[in-house]
Amino acid sequence: MQAEVTTYYLEMGSPEEMRPKQGAPEGFLLMKAEIPSAELQRFLYRSVGGNWYWYEKAHWDYQQWLAYAQNPNLHTWVAYLRGTPAGYFQLELQAEGNVEIAYFGLLPQFSGMGLGGYLLTRALEEAWRLGACRVWVRTCSLDSPRALTNYLARGMRLYRTETRVLEIPDQPPGPWEGA
Repeated sequence: MQAEVTTYYLEMGSPEEMRPKQGAPEGFLLMKAEIPSAELQRFLYRSVGGNWYWYEKAHWDYQQWLAYAQNPNLHTWVAYLRGTPAGYFQLELQAEGNVEIAYFGLLPQFSGMGLGGYLLTRALEEAWRLGACRVWVRTCSLDSPRALTNYLARGMRLYRTETRVLEIPDQPPGPWEGA
């Protein structure tokens, strides 16, 4: 189907611009995934983005996911709540000191619990630890309605919007086939 989609580009130019959300929820743990894993990448992408039209990689095969996981510029962090994966973020090192928040989000059952602001704070902190000169992200009108608000609340600045008519699937791909 065709849909009008607005893409929002946001950036932060220094760690001093960050407005952190303090106080991790009890039982919250953030761990860096240090071993490239196609299975983990696919699980996170589909589980977090399946309901939000993250469809570009939804039908990748194992080799595509493995190549993606082995990108040395990609850093994946997984958030857990009381031992259960709750969300993740991926930071991608780019030219000229740019770090992109390539993917960010929560699994559906953890949305609305206040985790997003804290997780984004941690993503920004980790981006600056990687030596970023600039941290940027893009989100769109097909993503969670809380995404743009969260980025702005943490101190990111909107620097460009773009609206286009895109051909998208009739429905989001969901967390897995047949679910």
